[in-house]
Amino acid sequence: VIDRNPPARNGCACGNAGMVVPCHFIPLAAPGMVALGLKWMWNPESPFYIRPRFDPQLFEWGWRFWRASTTDQVRKAAPLLRDLSLASRAAFVELAALPGFDFGLVKKGLQMLCRTQHALDEEAHTAEQARALGIPAEVLDARQTAALDPALTLSVAGSVHFPQDCHLSPDRFMAGLEAELVRQGCRFRWNSEVRGWQTERGRVRAAWVEGEPVEADEFVICGGSWSPQTASQLGLHLPIQAGKGYSLTLREPRELPALCSIFTEARVAVTPMGRTLRFGGTMEIGGLNETVNPVRVRGIVRSVPRYFPAFEEADFEGIQPWFGLRPVPPDGLPYLGRTGRYLNLCLATGHGMMGLSLAPVTGQLIAGILSGDRPRFDLSLLSPDRHAR
Repeated sequence: VIDRNPPARNGCACGNAGMVVPCHFIPLAAPGMVALGLKWMWNPESPFYIRPRFDPQLFEWGWRFWRASTTDQVRKAAPLLRDLSLASRAAFVELAALPGFDFGLVKKGLQMLCRTQHALDEEAHTAEQARALGIPAEVLDARQTAALDPALTLSVAGSVHFPQDCHLSPDRFMAGLEAELVRQGCRFRWNSEVRGWQTERGRVRAAWVEGEPVEADEFVICGGSWSPQTASQLGLHLPIQAGKGYSLTLREPRELPALCSIFTEARVAVTPMGRTLRFGGTMEIGGLNETVNPVRVRGIVRSVPRYFPAFEEADFEGIQPWFGLRPVPPDGLPYLGRTGRYLNLCLATGHGMMGLSLAPVTGQLIAGILSGDRPRFDLSLLSPDRHAR
């Protein structure tokens, strides 16, 4: 396994703050999100922001994003994402049952917390769509919401509860996964960049890594936001944009929720991890930019007391924000499967905010494809060649 950097120990690059089976990320209302996104993108503290720059790749991504933001696209994509998410949930449960592999999996569901009645009404509509897909969802008023997590002080009009959602501690999951892979003979090469490829007769023969060829029978590109750069060396086109997300973790929170939640209006995810509490959010489309924007972090911090009045902005003073770059495809669907150009090359990238959530099922599907098995899902919507030029 060759990676540009070691796995994140303080968070997950997917940006959903350790949440599993994020039913709220299934594109149930994509067309309406375009108008909301246009409103948000002019405010640097908003949940969604595009850093202004002249970039033809960004223009292409925006055009494809607009083309994909249709009711028909939602209708086709939502059932597949539901099935993949539930399959991943089952895999997480199976992994958590392995001896010595405790990564803090909690199966108590998720609350979409709404400060206003307007937001609650909109989430209630989303709950209807979720139930139509077979995803349980319950609309709760303020009193019912408080009863679901009585140790927490809330300032909300109500919530929508998704009981099938789970959460975990990404650092513990990655550490346990790495240890198990090493035990089984997997060799990692950290900070090793693929600088070229050797191909022959429609097959990849070797990847050039730090001046030496690494030969293999099969190759998988799963480089996150750096996948387009790696794939372009092979003549493959992936219109992925890097979407930066931030998180801050309180080691001694004033209150500790029992459930993970999302601040609906602020789009901030809240995840209890043992005795710590993580707040994560924002989607900043700004290229492969690895700097911390304090304005974006301030937007997260300011949202917390509005929903959790026992907390103060001062609670976050001195906390170093973590950030990650999510690989965001324009149509909200990952690239998964074999390429048409090379017989022994697969792609497994572009999971956006669902990276951690869909990781187990992605691994299962890629393993099956490499073994010659027929995928148990129709993956045509996820074709690596769907945006080929």
